[in-house]
This record gives sequence, C-alpha cells and structure tokens, in this order.
Amino acid sequence: MNNQEHQTPHICFYGAGSMAEAIVRGLINRAVAEPQQIAMFNRSNAERLDYLAQTYNVQVGHSAEQKQSMLQRSPILVLAMKPKDAAEALKALGPILHEDQLVVSVIAGLSIPTMQALLGRKQPIARTMPNTSSSIGLGATGIAFSKEVHTDLQQKALSIFEAVGLVTIIAEEKMDILTGISGSGPAYIYYMMEAMITAGVEGGLMAEQARELTVQTVLGAAQMMLQTEEDPANLRKAITSPNGSTQAAIEVFAAAGFTETVKAAVRRCEERSKEMGAAIQESLS
Repeated sequence: MNNQEHQTPHICFYGAGSMAEAIVRGLINRAVAEPQQIAMFNRSNAERLDYLAQTYNVQVGHSAEQKQSMLQRSPILVLAMKPKDAAEALKALGPILHEDQLVVSVIAGLSIPTMQALLGRKQPIARTMPNTSSSIGLGATGIAFSKEVHTDLQQKALSIFEAVGLVTIIAEEKMDILTGISGSGPAYIYYMMEAMITAGVEGGLMAEQARELTVQTVLGAAQMMLQTEEDPANLRKAITSPNGSTQAAIEVFAAAGFTETVKAAVRRCEERSKEMGAAIQESLS
C-alpha cells in the first residue's frame, strides 16, 4: 500500500475497472473526496492497482489483510466487480460489515433484496445504473435506495454520482426502463452518428469533416435543449420549414417508422435488462 496506509478511507471501491476509475476521477476533480480518502482494490490485478495509485494517489490494497481493513473501516463501499463475482464477494462481506456502512452497487442486474440476502443482513444499499459518459463527467445515473438508507446516507450516495454527471432517484422497479433510456442510450446516439457520418462521406465530404460536423451538431442540439429548456418537438418544428429540406428528411424518418422504432428499441432494451437480471438472480440463488 502507499504511504497513506494508516489513513481511514472515506470510500472504498471493491472492483477497480473503468467505471470505478471514472467515479474516482470525478470525486477527485470535483473535490468531493481527497485522493487519500479513497481506497481501491480488485481480485488479483496488481498492475492495474499500481496504475491507479500512481495516477490518482489513492490507497490500494494488495494483501487480504489490507483489503479486509479497507472494507471494515470505510463508511461507504462501492461494489464495482463483475456480476459473476458478486455472490462470493457479498457472502464474504456480510459478517465483517457494521450496520451503518453504506453499500453502493454499480453491478447491473443485481437487486437490493438479492444483495441483502447474500449479505445475510438488512444493510443500507444504494443500487445504481450509471452510463459510460460518466467517464468524462457527463454521466446520467439512476439510483434506488433500500429503506435502511437514511437521508444523510442518501446525500452521500448522491454526491458520489453527482461528481460524474446527473443523478435521478427512482424506484428500484424502474431500473430496467432507465437502462433502456440512459444506460444504453449513448449507444443509440452513436449508432445514428455513424449513419450521419457515412452519409456525409458518401455525399463527398472528407471523413474528418463529416465526423466534426456530426459531433458538433449532436452537441449543439443537446445544449439547445439544456439552455432553452424547450420541448424537443418545439425545437424540431422551429427548424422545419414547410416543404423545406428538413421537412423532406423528417418525412423519410416518419415513413420508416422512426418514432415507433426508437420506442420499440427502448422497450426491448428494458425487456432484455429484466431477462439478464433474472438470469443473474437465478445463478446467484
């Protein structure tokens, strides 16, 4: 461990992958936590831990004793391991936790009741679904709380994800539809951007020109919605002149069932999220 070995961490990340790193970067950049207040460890990737320690100056745990000490001393534990590793980790965690430690899960598909059952105790739990834009501080995160999470702990959990973007509190049963909107949503936008760039190149633009124009167009549209607080339908209508070129493009989308296709995609994503969650629950039971 680094030279901050004896400092009690305020938050411990059990799992040290890309999402954990994104959150740590946000916590430090937004001054929500000092580097020495953050601890991280994983199952066995010492090289990854060394990179995180050198890059962010956080505490890292290599030995079993260091890891257990971090888990027992940290008021907040962020579970960021793979779903397949969750059951073993949670069963081992249960006996060493104290009742007011907050467990924050970024594990997809793992419900609060299942986590509490694996822990063997009614631990305060925050279940979250961040998206990949968290890695640049522009994430959208849904968060659901167990009834054991009091107001102070809720605020602590919210501050973690506010450091990497927007956070909204939802009922746990809405986590799958949130996955369909914001969890997987960036992929839908990238998919459309791919098509726009391809169309630009096929129309004679240089690839870099098509990319830059597409990226700026999407960025500008998002900022317009944020700054004007207008309904997207109104913004669309404002630039869609009757019988104009934009109208012609919109008619092509409409003829192809654009709105219904997007809604169907979101619903299928929600459905698949439920299927995956059920499979995880079954495998852990």
